[in-house]
Amino acid sequence: MVRKHTVLRHVTAGGVIFHEGDEGDGLYVINRGLVQIAARSAPEHLHVLSRMDPGEYFGEMAVFDGGTRSATASALEDSELTFVPTAAVLELLNHSPLLAASLVRDASLRMRDFNHRFLQESLKAERLQLVERLARTIVHDFRNPLNVIGIAADLAAGDNASLEARRSARDRIRKQVEVLNRMMQELLDFARSVPANAVLPKVNYAEFIQDILFELRPEAARRGVELIIEGQVPEVRLRLDPPRLTRVFTNLYANAFDAMSGHEDARLTLRFAADAKWVTTELSDNGRGIPAEYQPHLFEPFFTFGKAHGTGLGLAICERIVKEHGGTITVESRPGAGAVFRFRLPVPAAEDTDTVGMVFQRPAGAA
Repeated sequence: MVRKHTVLRHVTAGGVIFHEGDEGDGLYVINRGLVQIAARSAPEHLHVLSRMDPGEYFGEMAVFDGGTRSATASALEDSELTFVPTAAVLELLNHSPLLAASLVRDASLRMRDFNHRFLQESLKAERLQLVERLARTIVHDFRNPLNVIGIAADLAAGDNASLEARRSARDRIRKQVEVLNRMMQELLDFARSVPANAVLPKVNYAEFIQDILFELRPEAARRGVELIIEGQVPEVRLRLDPPRLTRVFTNLYANAFDAMSGHEDARLTLRFAADAKWVTTELSDNGRGIPAEYQPHLFEPFFTFGKAHGTGLGLAICERIVKEHGGTITVESRPGAGAVFRFRLPVPAAEDTDTVGMVFQRPAGAA
């Protein structure tokens, strides 16, 4: 009874049997050949969901739900198909409940497999996009320092280069090498694995800050920035990884220096406060500030604002490090009125161990 309603169709290799979004008018049985089922998550992203051999059928979902085609079917090689219209399929199912149950079971298993394949393809695409974005960042941000190094090297190597010109070229090269080293360190920090727990010894925070100021004072003077310290640095022992937390300070004050570039009255203010549970540190500048629409994205990887050089990872790394220490970091800013970056670290109880549970989740795709 059903056979008289079926249609034999031949599709050459590369031919489309139906497109995603077409009307679902029946199912197909493969007599000979090979068929690919694929769907798009975006116009440029095609995900292969399945490849089907002789004896298998496809297109049944549109028959069951009456909707349009959820994927595109195409022939990978010359194929012979039997097309069974929706009405004929439904008539057959009415006469054979066992066949209906079998088709539903097969459709469920196939959907489960499709979902798994689609998830794997999506994760692969996200990883590739992350790698591509990281590669673009590296190439773009490294190009300018390398160009400066190349020009300075040519000037220093010139036959008529004076001693002063060679010294100037040396200083320019050294500065750009420092820029490259900083960007490489940001990339390494971003890719650094975060353990489930970290051993952070208790360190006197006031002594740690003195080491920070030892480096910061001459750098601020060199930049023509007035350094102001407000509040007494708390004489409290915090669980710290000094090299890691130093990265937070260097990233924050380097951003502040960039934001105040060209200001005649540039000021960087460090403020400290403490209570029984937290030690709070603020770095405040009087630079150009950050527009409100950018502030929610500042701690996202690869997001940059107003920097000539950088990987867009500095603040993301700051957030990671602070959270590794069990703390939080925030920003407040108004355009033209500078920015305030504030982070707080927990004060351990006397009986607390040096082990801190990690609460920070690594970004997707990070190595």
